[in-house]
Amino acid sequence: MRFMLIVKATSYSEAGVKPGREYAEAVAAYRKSLAEAGVLLAAEELRPSSSGIRIGYSPNGEEPEFEAGPFQTGQGLLAGYTLIEVNSEQEAVNWARQMPVPPGLGTFGIEVRELTEQSNRAKEPMNRALEADLKNQLDMLKHT
Repeated sequence: MRFMLIVKATSYSEAGVKPGREYAEAVAAYRKSLAEAGVLLAAEELRPSSSGIRIGYSPNGEEPEFEAGPFQTGQGLLAGYTLIEVNSEQEAVNWARQMPVPPGLGTFGIEVRELTEQSNRAKEPMNRALEADLKNQLDMLKHT
């Protein structure tokens, strides 16, 4: 099961305030522990929303509207994410609880969300097609 640990933005992260060396070292150690446990798939920090663009679509199918950042911090902004693959939601929550929290930089929040997985049934036809194509290519190589 894959989970995304979504780090919510704060007014400090939106202002580009970096928490300091101790926090950076704690994050590096946390990511190392995830990697050593074999569960880390990806981990990234996002730039403040001032460098982003929001695209809004109306229900009428009209042309999308574009809005340049910065956006309000109360609008569910993200500061980063960690993508992990674990055996259960509880394991994902346990990893999220170990994530370092920057001291004195606002209310820190992490959202744990499971990713939708493509079912094995949906993968089977694609895999069969890829296998058939690979076999054809191998046969062609044998006859050259």
